[in-house]
Amino acid sequence: MKKRSAFSVTRWWAIVLKEFLQLRRDRITFGMIIGVPIIQLSLFGFAINTDPKHLPTAVIIHDQSEFSRSFIAAMTNSAYFDIIETLPDEEAGRRALAQGRVQFVLSVPVDFSRKLLRGEHPSLLLEADATDPTATNTAVGALPGLVQPVADKDLKGPLAYLNGTPNAFGVQVHNLYNPEGITQYNVVPGLMGVILTMTLVMMTGLAVTRERERGTMENLLATPALPVEVMTGKIVPYVVIGLIQATIILVATRFIFHVPFFGSVVAIYLSALLFIAANLTVGITLSSLAQNQLQAMQLSVFYFLPNILLSGFMFPFAGMPRWAQFIGDLLPLTYFNRLIRGILLKGNGWADLWPSVWPMALFTVIVMAIALRFYRRTLD
Repeated sequence: MKKRSAFSVTRWWAIVLKEFLQLRRDRITFGMIIGVPIIQLSLFGFAINTDPKHLPTAVIIHDQSEFSRSFIAAMTNSAYFDIIETLPDEEAGRRALAQGRVQFVLSVPVDFSRKLLRGEHPSLLLEADATDPTATNTAVGALPGLVQPVADKDLKGPLAYLNGTPNAFGVQVHNLYNPEGITQYNVVPGLMGVILTMTLVMMTGLAVTRERERGTMENLLATPALPVEVMTGKIVPYVVIGLIQATIILVATRFIFHVPFFGSVVAIYLSALLFIAANLTVGITLSSLAQNQLQAMQLSVFYFLPNILLSGFMFPFAGMPRWAQFIGDLLPLTYFNRLIRGILLKGNGWADLWPSVWPMALFTVIVMAIALRFYRRTLD
């Protein structure tokens, strides 16, 4: 039996150099080595904010007076509320909350100043979209501290007798859609989008690269099948898988976690179908760009990280800086989170869902066009 030779530093160093050369030639892996730490530092260091401020707020003012104007100015100065629009009535306010355009709606009643001057201690009404308790709790908690400074500013001189205990006026908060502030009502519906993104992008991301590594891609390219036929043919089985996953999550959401169900089952499945299509086109595109399954896996992780962090699943979307919101607005998971939470917790109809439906449809079309563009070049 041949004796095993002793350890050779020369041979060992040759293998080390070989690995470094392979890494240098693998541009995607090299990019991940540099890119992932930078992206993680940027997202967690700058984009993630557990104390969201500058939350979009609308006002309904039935009583234009110095008292209402002072309180609205105090809300703006607190940095928690950004007044972005003035609405005509309560119906418009509920519609803005249902569509997710605003986080809060402040209503000033028609007889607010008259009751205040009579010493009747009137209340302003603040309606909050409480589907995400993290996004509203801190801001709502800051409201009581705004009352006394406004009273000190406006109730002085002849009106000083009104500024006492209890406060001259108050703010009544109505937490809509999730009044108990139950975290599961926000997290569990969002998990549907996260799970579908993770599994579908990863599975389809390996589809074309698997064909290439097994040597069967050449056979596909030699057939008269059009690129769109190959792409859609690969996608359809995963659509069925995605719908099965969505059904499992939906059943668990309702019967295990007892999340309210106010919307339409048809709306949920149509939204899920569109979201599944968006993720499958991403996976097919990544598999067309990657040279092997390892690269496809790396690209899938690279895509998944901003989805889970910038979509509003884990952290309040409105509390992120503008540049992070811009990136989040490019991701289908951002819109699916709004759709699924809106259907389940708010009972939204198609008019309320459309602002989140069309961006997902546009995303799917654009990404599919990119996949078709690179399909014929996958063996180059």
